[in-house]
Amino acid sequence: YSLMLTCRACDIEPYAYLLHVLTELPQRAPDADISDLLPFNFARRQTAPPHPA
Repeated sequence: YSLMLTCRACDIEPYAYLLHVLTELPQRAPDADISDLLPFNFARRQTAPPHPA
């Protein structure tokens, strides 16, 4: 519930966030840092300009 409210506060679509997290999480090592999967970090990554090629 708190994750969904954080998504709402960060103006993130909860379904898109959960889809990303549940797709990304199984690909990570058990001891991997997952702080980048928190809603406010997800929002930051969505609004960041694309990396130059």
